[in-house]
Amino acid sequence: MIESVLFKQMPLVLPNGIFEGDLLIRDGKIVAIGPSLSVHAERVIHEPGLTVCPGFIDAHVHFREPGPTHKETIQTGSQAAAAGGITTFFEMPNTNPMTVDQTTLDQKKQIAADTSLVNYAFFIGATRQNLHMLDTITGIPGIKLFAGSSTGDLLLSEPEQWETLFSRTHHRISVHSEDESMIRAKHANRTGHETAAEHPHMRPSEAAIRCTEALSQLAIRHQKHLHICHLTTAEECTYLQQLNSPYVTCEVTPQHLFCNADDYAEWGTYLQINPPIRAARHQAALWSALLSGTIPMIASDHAPHQRDEKDHPYGQAPSGMPIVQLTVPLLLNAMHEGRFELDDVIRWCAQNPSDIYGIANKGRLAVGYDADITLVDLKRTQTVQSKHLLSKSNWSVFEGKKLTGWPIMTIVNGQLVYEDGGCYPNPHSAQPVVFHAVESIG
Repeated sequence: MIESVLFKQMPLVLPNGIFEGDLLIRDGKIVAIGPSLSVHAERVIHEPGLTVCPGFIDAHVHFREPGPTHKETIQTGSQAAAAGGITTFFEMPNTNPMTVDQTTLDQKKQIAADTSLVNYAFFIGATRQNLHMLDTITGIPGIKLFAGSSTGDLLLSEPEQWETLFSRTHHRISVHSEDESMIRAKHANRTGHETAAEHPHMRPSEAAIRCTEALSQLAIRHQKHLHICHLTTAEECTYLQQLNSPYVTCEVTPQHLFCNADDYAEWGTYLQINPPIRAARHQAALWSALLSGTIPMIASDHAPHQRDEKDHPYGQAPSGMPIVQLTVPLLLNAMHEGRFELDDVIRWCAQNPSDIYGIANKGRLAVGYDADITLVDLKRTQTVQSKHLLSKSNWSVFEGKKLTGWPIMTIVNGQLVYEDGGCYPNPHSAQPVVFHAVESIG
């Protein structure tokens, strides 16, 4: 166990900008920041060519455990996260068994306590059977509402069920926002000859905007926190910008930012995810909404499947892709291309996820905060190769792409868990995320 680390004369990305100086961590906390600290530390890191960032937060992953662990486990998923500079993840409830009560939640927490390299939290899934007891659950980022069906059996698609949920809970509600009746109508008219390129038509943009509008109005009426997961449409961006409600937040995934419908020609069912990757006009709108602040955060929706499963024809192949390891490199590369600044990446992937979900002591380099730290090399250029991907489902639609800007070292609660290609399981590193109580708005 490392008790203290001093970062000496390095660029530090602080909440008010980049500062050249020293940062001391001791006993899992950031205890001092200054231009030149005269202190002793067990390990001193002096790498002026690297940049010290707050540990990144991925508030939307599927690590498949318990259940289909041939696709992923909490251990392998957390290794991929650590290699991608992610120090905290929130995992979704559509596992087997589904995470829908205290027993199934505690089961996941125990697996994570035993095997995760990085900090962890788990959503509770909403079902028609558990609506009466969701507020008895504590220590969660929120309730996951599958308003439209996706991987697994979790689904709560009727408006009267939504009404009950919003009227009863004080938890944040994070939603997979697609209108299930519209999806089912499209699938009822399938010919059986569709290809992956038609996936956006089978789950149309109208299904997303209709659901997002309805749930947003519910949130405002009941004065509850609603978070729209993996936004995909230009219409939703416009609606949320005009709505500008403190009750409604949203996220976008890197795959929806860096891919569009033209990519189905190359990747086929490997590009198939829910909600779909859509036409270039939607991609452009997502970028515009992210840069303007309408979309405040990025989350990966890491949803791994093995290659032989994705090789099935459309209609049989599962939706989802592994990506948790590449979110930060993709963004750093886009930053290198001049599309935005490093401060923006920190805001989207650390500060805002922490603020939106009320995470205690994470998301910033500040005295008193947990020592979750990612060192990045903003000049390293490296090609994405499957042999370097640590997910069990070690493929990517970004294979072969050269990216400039990579995480080099990941520290969780003051303990080294990843360094330049190697993971280091540490029983003192990963901890369950602590959340502030949900505050009323207005």
